[in-house]
Order: sequence, then structure tokens, then C-alpha cells
Amino acid sequence: MAAGGFDKLPNGTVVVALNLPYDAAGVRVLVHARNRARALTRLRNLGLRAVYLRGNTAPPTPDEITAVLHHPDGLIWRTTPAPGDNGVMTELWHPIRALLRGTVVAR
Repeated sequence: MAAGGFDKLPNGTVVVALNLPYDAAGVRVLVHARNRARALTRLRNLGLRAVYLRGNTAPPTPDEITAVLHHPDGLIWRTTPAPGDNGVMTELWHPIRALLRGTVVAR
């Protein structure tokens, strides 16, 4: 199970945001798809089998929606802020293949 949410866009597509545990910290994954089921299927096809969405507790922000819509794959991620960072993000978004390969360089 993952905390997250979704936002339906005017053209009928959705952006799904999920907070997933990863190493010591967590990651925030954004997926742009035709519907919520298709978004979760895209993640499951990449090997994230236990991912599902219940509720809409952490929907994507407008900035996150813009980021995923401008990415050619429509599937991006970045680490979640540490508790002492007051939610300030300085990290850029990464394509999902960087997470799956494990070759992320923190900036």
C-alpha cells in the first residue's frame, strides 16, 4: 500500500502520485495515464507489483502535474523531503528507469 492520490485533468487523463518506501528514505512517483487503473498497471509492468492506491490523501500538486506532463515518458520520480526540510524540494525529477537501475546521483 502507498500513500498518494490522483488528479483528473480536463482532457480526461489522470496524474497519479504515490509515495513509496525506498532505501532509508522514500520516493514520490508520478504517472500520467488514461485512467487510474492504467497508471497503476504501468508501474506493475515495471516490477513494482505491490503498488495500489486507496483514497486521495496526497494528490499531485500543480507543479508535479506540470513536471510529469512535460516528460516524454509520463513517468518520473524523486526522493521525498526529510522531516527536517519543511517540505522544501531541491532535487530534480528523474526518469523511472534511473530508479529501477539504482544509478541515482543525489544532488
